[in-house]
Amino acid sequence: MTDPTAGRQQDMTDAPETAAEATPSGEMVPAEQVKAALEAAADFKDKLLRALAEMENLRRRTAREITDARQYSITGFARDVLQVADNMHRALGVADTELRDTADANVKALVEGVDLTERELHKVLEKHGVKKFSPLGEKFDPNFHQAMYEVPDGTAAPGTVAQVIQAGYLIGERVLRPAMVAVAKSAPKSSSANDNSGADD
Repeated sequence: MTDPTAGRQQDMTDAPETAAEATPSGEMVPAEQVKAALEAAADFKDKLLRALAEMENLRRRTAREITDARQYSITGFARDVLQVADNMHRALGVADTELRDTADANVKALVEGVDLTERELHKVLEKHGVKKFSPLGEKFDPNFHQAMYEVPDGTAAPGTVAQVIQAGYLIGERVLRPAMVAVAKSAPKSSSANDNSGADD
């Protein structure tokens, strides 16, 4: 006797695989739903990867901001302390070598104490990332130097720092205070050279 369901089972077996897929419960899911689910999964994966990338960027940015905050948080305080360092330097500048040699023991002790205090102050500043720089002989750089005037100098190349009026300071990679400098320019031709050139004419 022929089984009447055999033909229907054979038809279902021969149906294209793309038309539907079986779920774990045995129900058939249309291909359109499978395609939509795959597209949704791909979209969620893309969003997840973007979120992970944004989190990594945020982590790096936060770490950089924390580092900058630690390094540059004392900028205002350090700039004020530089005024104290400048005053010490000026005080020591008054006590030249001759004065130190001829001064009595008390004055010598005072000068040595100020000198020691100045050196210790610079050590403390360097410990916190503040470094002094004196660009004598270097090429003038407006990012680090403040030009006060030009000086004719036949020994220095034009555009280089001929004199340092006041040393500059860096905090980390930033300029805390630019160095005040005099910039060398070409020395004027001597009058004798001008006279000789006129004689040739």
